[in-house]
Amino acid sequence: MEKLNLLAVALGLAALAGINLYLTVFATGLAIHFHWITLAPAYQSLEVLGNPWIVTIAGILYFLEFFADKIPWIDSAWDAVHTVIRPIGGALLAIQVLGHPSPAFTVIVALLAGGTSLIAHTAKAATRLATNTSPEPFSNIGLSLVEDAAVLGGLALVHFNPLLALLILACGIAAFFYFAPKILRAMKAKISLAWKKLNGPADLDMPVKLPETLPTRLEPIFRRQNLLGETIAWTAPCISGRGQRIPANLFGALVATNEEPRKLMFVARKNRRPFAKTIELHGSMIAHEPKFLSENLIIFPKVGKGARYSFVFPRSHAALVETIVQDLRVRINSPIWPLDLQPFGAADVASEESHVEREASP
Repeated sequence: MEKLNLLAVALGLAALAGINLYLTVFATGLAIHFHWITLAPAYQSLEVLGNPWIVTIAGILYFLEFFADKIPWIDSAWDAVHTVIRPIGGALLAIQVLGHPSPAFTVIVALLAGGTSLIAHTAKAATRLATNTSPEPFSNIGLSLVEDAAVLGGLALVHFNPLLALLILACGIAAFFYFAPKILRAMKAKISLAWKKLNGPADLDMPVKLPETLPTRLEPIFRRQNLLGETIAWTAPCISGRGQRIPANLFGALVATNEEPRKLMFVARKNRRPFAKTIELHGSMIAHEPKFLSENLIIFPKVGKGARYSFVFPRSHAALVETIVQDLRVRINSPIWPLDLQPFGAADVASEESHVEREASP
């Protein structure tokens, strides 16, 4: 039982270090230094954290993190820097908890603690990336304060009931692995959109020609679905957003064919497996929705409730999205196909856009 308690404290501190290493060390050291807690004989090795130098340095670093953690994108940059620091810090804390057990047990706990810290850090970093898509800073501030409160509450739980803390940690790790594919896809999508935004501004006046060929990795997926031998009118690489039976954050492409003007196909790979979904455009509206990091293509029903889809493009592809919107509106509204985009007059565009505005208004 004593070893289980030691393991619970070691992994608990490691997990909290993955969220905020400096606060974990600072708060623990402060409590030890001022004798707010009394260390049991098994945990006397943690007394070193109460050293004034360690408390001071941890406090200064936490002071820096306190402000960096509340500024959009600065927090993600800070997390990127600490991708290595937090797991190492968590492993060192766990080793310090153990004192001087057998070398084999020390190595095992260090590996477990480092992995636990990395999991906690990854979950935090992914949450911050998702939050940073909103330009307002209040969500970052609130999330940072919640994380700090969680660390302090976690430290109290580890001190008073380490086994319960270990149980909660095990549930958290299980949940992480269950949602890991979604978390990693979301991180990849946000990083990609942020990078492309930095490398190219949105330009609606840029002339655009929709590509007619799929990326090599996606072409076999479309060919397998294309049983009738339809010809590609255009393709558009994008990231899936919210949609009925389409997982979010898949890197794929939209495909329009010449033979089926009122259908659209999204092809991608999900966990390295082929994924394809056909979208019926009949009775749908098409809209272009600019966001902080992206330009979104929205497909939603004209009336009533129905399937709604969104597809995400980099900010620099605003003109491409506008061209797709115009093309899809022509496809939906034209009784004869194919038609050139030119007959789709300004009056039709204005009518469609006014309908979209009425749908969006409360």
